Formats: sequence, structure tokens, C-alpha cells
Amino acid sequence: MSNPEEVKPEATITTDNGAATTEAPNAATVEAPADPAAVISDLQNRLAQAEAQAAEYKDQWMRAVADYRNFKRRTDTERAELIRNAGAAIILKLLPVLDDFERAIANIPPEIAETPWWQGTQLIAQKLRTILESEGVKPIEALGQDFDPNLHEAVIYEEAEGQEGKVIAELQRGYLLHDRVIRPSMVKVGRG
Repeated sequence: MSNPEEVKPEATITTDNGAATTEAPNAATVEAPADPAAVISDLQNRLAQAEAQAAEYKDQWMRAVADYRNFKRRTDTERAELIRNAGAAIILKLLPVLDDFERAIANIPPEIAETPWWQGTQLIAQKLRTILESEGVKPIEALGQDFDPNLHEAVIYEEAEGQEGKVIAELQRGYLLHDRVIRPSMVKVGRG
């Protein structure tokens, strides 16, 4: 900034023919130096503002990156869970077939039990169990275990000496699919 009371020096200009002329310098091209302390203070303020703005932008960028990483991890987890449990509906439809096979195996008359036809039928049931196990289906162990409402569905409570809160009979087997209950065991629980 220039002081209005300052006298501006005149500039001497030499023309092509060698004559010297004097004229006042253009105010736009030559400006008197301002107070150095004010200039430094102004520059420091502008630097501080720029640093604060850069820090804010960096913070926003880091938050956006963290949000994206969290979103990516969450969607990857959800996708993996969906893929892992995609077959649950069909598996639930196959479980009654497996139950029927197991009831038939448990109640086969002795004269039929030794026939090759029946042994082939048992192989079919075994193949079905193997396929389900390969898909992550595991039976829930219930008989003799403590009653757990997360795994068992109590249908009957019956007096049983020394069996308080224990599963004393399994009426229908329950199954887990990758550690998630897809069908709880229907059980009889002891009392007393």
C-alpha cells in the first residue's frame, strides 16, 4: 500500500533520437513497498487458513476412505453369508425325506433287513446324509444333553428322576447349517 503523501520519483526515458524526457511513473507498475510486518502477518494468516482447510479436507478424505472400507467389508461379509446359506430352503425341503428314511431304517422287519434291495435303500439314505454334510448340514445332538431353547423345541415335559432339564427323548432330529439352526430338535424334557 502506498502513502498518498509520498512523492513519486520521476523516471527518465531516452527516446530513439537520443532526447531524454521525464515522466511520472505509472502507479500500476511501480508501487512503494508496504509495511513488511503487515505483509508477513497477512501471509501468515493466509497460510494458517490454507493449512486449516487442507487439514479439514484430509480429515474428510480419511473418513470417506474409512467409510468405504467399512462398507466394502460389510457387503463382502453379507455376500459370503448369503452364498453360504443360499441352499437353506432346499435343504429344509430335503430334511423330511431324510427323516422318513431314518424312520424306515429304524422300523424295518428282520426278514427284509438282510435283502440286497434294502441294503441298496440304506445306501441311498447314506448318500443323502453325505450330500447334506458336504453342504454344511450337521445334526444337533440332543439326547442326554441339557435343554437349550436355542437348539431344542420342548414338546413334552415328563417326570424323570435325576433328569431335571435334560433331554430324555428326541422326537424329531434338528439340524444346523454352518452353525446356524435351520430346524430345532423336537424333544421330550425331563422334570424332577
